[in-house]
Amino acid sequence: MYPYYETEWSILPPEHNRRYSPGLTINNIKQVINETIETNILRKPNPTRLRELIRQIRTARTAAEERAVVNTECAYIRSTFRETDCIWKCRNMAKLLYIHMLGYPAHFGQMETLKLAASPKYTDKRIGYLGAMLLLDERQDVHVLLTNCLKNDLNSSTMFIVGTALCTLAAIASPEMARDLAHEIERLISSSNAFLRKKAILCAFRMIRRVPELMDEFRPQCMQFLADKNHGILVSTITLVTEMCEQSVHVTHYFKAAIPQLVRTLKILGVSGYSPEHDVNGVPDPFLQVKILRLLRILGHGDPDQSEIMNDVLAQVATNTETNKNAGNAILYETVLTIMNVESENSLRVLAVNILGRFLLNSDKNIRYVGLITLVKTVQRDMTAIQRHRITILECLTDADSSIQKCAMELSFTLVNSQNIEMIVRELLKYLETADAEMKSICSSRLVRAAELYSPSIRWHLDVLLRVLTISGNNIRDDVIASTIQLISNSPREEQMFISDKMLQSIGNMNQLENRQPLVQVAVWTLGEYGEAGHFDEIELIEHYRQLLWAPQLSITTKQYILVSLAKISVRMEHCTA
Repeated sequence: MYPYYETEWSILPPEHNRRYSPGLTINNIKQVINETIETNILRKPNPTRLRELIRQIRTARTAAEERAVVNTECAYIRSTFRETDCIWKCRNMAKLLYIHMLGYPAHFGQMETLKLAASPKYTDKRIGYLGAMLLLDERQDVHVLLTNCLKNDLNSSTMFIVGTALCTLAAIASPEMARDLAHEIERLISSSNAFLRKKAILCAFRMIRRVPELMDEFRPQCMQFLADKNHGILVSTITLVTEMCEQSVHVTHYFKAAIPQLVRTLKILGVSGYSPEHDVNGVPDPFLQVKILRLLRILGHGDPDQSEIMNDVLAQVATNTETNKNAGNAILYETVLTIMNVESENSLRVLAVNILGRFLLNSDKNIRYVGLITLVKTVQRDMTAIQRHRITILECLTDADSSIQKCAMELSFTLVNSQNIEMIVRELLKYLETADAEMKSICSSRLVRAAELYSPSIRWHLDVLLRVLTISGNNIRDDVIASTIQLISNSPREEQMFISDKMLQSIGNMNQLENRQPLVQVAVWTLGEYGEAGHFDEIELIEHYRQLLWAPQLSITTKQYILVSLAKISVRMEHCTA
């Protein structure tokens, strides 16, 4: 018998040779063989977990190492997608989605998302729908194959499956898909389950964006839900109604009947809170308040009668909302926009402007920026009220934040009139000295236009233009040069002589002229036209012109100005040595 055992023993691995003696029976040997086959062949190693993949990618020291990790994992995921009995598809799809979010191509997983979405297991279905939202759009053919799967899941008895399908449909619904599944959404909007109803309303919001004609199917139900006590239902419904009103004037007139209900809800929020569990830092339901204010802004626009219904509640919100919390500031911001866009009373608009004025004094830069940008949008509604905050606005020109400076500059030019031109221009010239190149170009052009409109005198106007040319340097537009030359040519003789002397002094320093070539062009033109012999030393002037012509840093255009000017001056000189 030993020779037989020797033959059978030879197929066992070395570790089993050490563990078992030659005295084994045939049955024991078969058991060992089966264990060996199961260990080495049938059992496949577990794939890398998502956490491990994330750790490997984050620990990669170079981009090449990261690509190597990703490519290796993608190759493995591809191979498992080709297998029909792989039990790790859900885990592999999660890893593929992470790889997709890093920016690597993951299109080969599109069909697999459909298979997982059609799986009866909720864990697989959830990952499948998430993959569909990330990897599919309506330009891909496989997008159409998802419609039947969504329809089946929208009729599921499990609310979590229905909710997942609603989220997916809201994210990737195409016009065709929206039309095919509109009936299912209309049915779910009337569901007794608040969780599903809220998601169905938000899904309808997406669908009417893609297919506006579907709004007639959801409009009657929305009017009913505006009186719902559930916070989620109310917020979702107002979002849907706002979208419909923005798209259709007819729908806006339909929902004007809901203004009293919205005003009533807003008053309750201010007194006791509509849903205490949704308070944010003591501010009752700020998200709901913001949604209501936005809808009121649309419904009351251009309608004095409906705007009158809102006046009291808008004043209440504007005066009772706390300003030391971001949630309160968000509500005040929406209140200001609503007041400025409806036909509100004059005193209410003054109150709104004062709120924005308080925003400008806030230490938070974001709030100051919001205050300025809102004043820019609403300045034409009440110019007188905004003029009261002129000093605060001009102080924002010295802010360290460039965005705040830009908004303050824009607003300052809007406030310019004949009474405040000198003060505002003085502050803007200070800002011009520290502005960057792009803002110098914009600010200088607008200063020239403002001076043309509201200048108190020609000499003041000329002096402003000279300072603009001096401060802005080469960061200036051609229209400033043309406007300055035209103003000088149309000025009285006395002013022309005055500006000629000023121009001669301004180009006296050769070290700075390479950065002020527009100033040189205007100066030599002025001297060529109006500079008279006897007002300057001829020899010194000719020598200065010679240095300008030989200066390598000056452009060809500037030297052309200099040559033409020199030709004009030489005619008037008694002893021309040029």
